[in-house]
Amino acid sequence: MIRLRSGRIINIKPGRVGGFTASKAIHDLCEANDIPVWCGGMLESGIGRACNVALASLPNFTIPGDVSPSSRYWARDVVSPEWTMDGDGWVDVPEGPGLGVEVDRERIEALTVQQETLRK
Repeated sequence: MIRLRSGRIINIKPGRVGGFTASKAIHDLCEANDIPVWCGGMLESGIGRACNVALASLPNFTIPGDVSPSSRYWARDVVSPEWTMDGDGWVDVPEGPGLGVEVDRERIEALTVQQETLRK
């Protein structure tokens, strides 16, 4: 596609391309070839959404992505604070290391229907 210049924009969905290492590699390749990218989501919980927000904050993500508020898909998310948008459609990127949200382990436990522990 790059050699033929047959595409102008790339939608990067971490869940489809093999995760965030592959997503960043695609971002970097597109950036080096002046191809803008945008981040697509796949109905992630707040944990996955946190990762997508971090990805979408890279410099070549210049087209609005599929990073929506938690309430669009979930009555109650599994992170705190839940993801929200301001009135202009912006999502804040948390500062510092980590996800930028706290995982609500009690909520996850309440939603768990089956659990298995694997031992070495």
